[in-house]
Amino acid sequence: MNIKILDLNYKPTDIAVGSARSCYFGKNIVTPEMAQNWDKKDELLNSIFKAGHHTTLQHYHFTILIEGMSRHLIWRLLHSHMFYNSEQVSQRYAKMRIENFYIPKTADAEKWNNYYNKMFEYYELFCEKLEPIMKAKLPKFQQHNTKKKAQEMARYLLPVGMKAHLYHTINVVTALRYLNAVNFLPESQIEAKEFANKLESEMLRIDSNLKPLIEFAKNQKAVFPKINMDKYRSDKNVKVFDIVNHEFEMNENYAGVLRESNLFLDESLLGGFNSYIKLSFSADAQNQRHRRSPAIRPAVKDIYKRDFYIPPIIKDNLLDEYRKAINYSYEFFEEESKNIGFGEAIYALTNSHNIEILEKDDFNEFTHKAQMRLCYNAQQEIFDIVYEQIKQLEENGVNTDNFLPPCAVRYKEGIRPYCPEGDRFCGIKVWKLKFSEYKREI
Repeated sequence: MNIKILDLNYKPTDIAVGSARSCYFGKNIVTPEMAQNWDKKDELLNSIFKAGHHTTLQHYHFTILIEGMSRHLIWRLLHSHMFYNSEQVSQRYAKMRIENFYIPKTADAEKWNNYYNKMFEYYELFCEKLEPIMKAKLPKFQQHNTKKKAQEMARYLLPVGMKAHLYHTINVVTALRYLNAVNFLPESQIEAKEFANKLESEMLRIDSNLKPLIEFAKNQKAVFPKINMDKYRSDKNVKVFDIVNHEFEMNENYAGVLRESNLFLDESLLGGFNSYIKLSFSADAQNQRHRRSPAIRPAVKDIYKRDFYIPPIIKDNLLDEYRKAINYSYEFFEEESKNIGFGEAIYALTNSHNIEILEKDDFNEFTHKAQMRLCYNAQQEIFDIVYEQIKQLEENGVNTDNFLPPCAVRYKEGIRPYCPEGDRFCGIKVWKLKFSEYKREI
């Protein structure tokens, strides 16, 4: 794994101390340059940090270039909270490569290489077999996307040990939390600690004055929460509960690409609901990007059983071959769980493996989520989940007329073009359809 923090002009501790002093300095703002050589800089920094006054450390952000981190660790650590931004290589649109797999440090490398090679063969086979099926389903003007659509479905067969590269931006406090959290993760601990060591080195390269804060953070106590999913589990993949019904008015703030609805908060913030959701690793990786829809993600071992998502297009055309590949994966994973432990064998599970989460949404955020995920270009599995959430809200008396795809919102507000996707337009005038008429084939 390689990581590098991009260098900025100022050091994080100079900005933190400058901003802290500015709160009590009546004459003028205290610049980072003024804070840099102040003789009481370290004293103030350590004092406010240990007292929990951390806002001063949130002005500075680390933008980290990461190569070679497993998809599972990204899911479990980097994208499991609200305080980040990432741009990650897409498994939907970029062809994956066999050399990009993480092998657990305690595992038999030859055995794992053989396993990954076999799963990659399945992936390439499904890419090949799905291509003509997708071509028959896509409108003519979208047939240049046939390969990408085939990859999108075939990727369910890829193990979560597949590596990724990404830009990842966090503030100093979040970075310090990472250094502590790696000691308490239920899975991928060895890889996580490797990341933490590299992150610490990079942070100190940027600013050596962070050392006492880093040492303090690394020695804090924490616990990974135990969640009793039996209290929430449903026979459905989606169950909406704890609904707070509150009417709000849709307006231009929800329709523009700047999403001013996030800045000019209105009564939508007062409505909301919780959800139990069963979904694949692949869908939840997309779901995590909605950082204002936080979710509880239990330790995988606590909810593990052989349970996996089957894309409808595969169910209708390649089901037997798909089941064969997934069952091979589970057999390998369960054998390796005995050999190296569940938390390290986790990399063998595929993107298709189903997990369970508990998600919280307010109506302000959910209007945005509905726009992103009811778009016919969205990942099909998460489209179905959001559709079911809206359907259940409607069944419970909520006016769901505002939870619409982007083209329908823009049509409602008279903003052209109705579809903002340009040449990525799906080819269906969804804005003319009723919610009950929405239907996805792929």
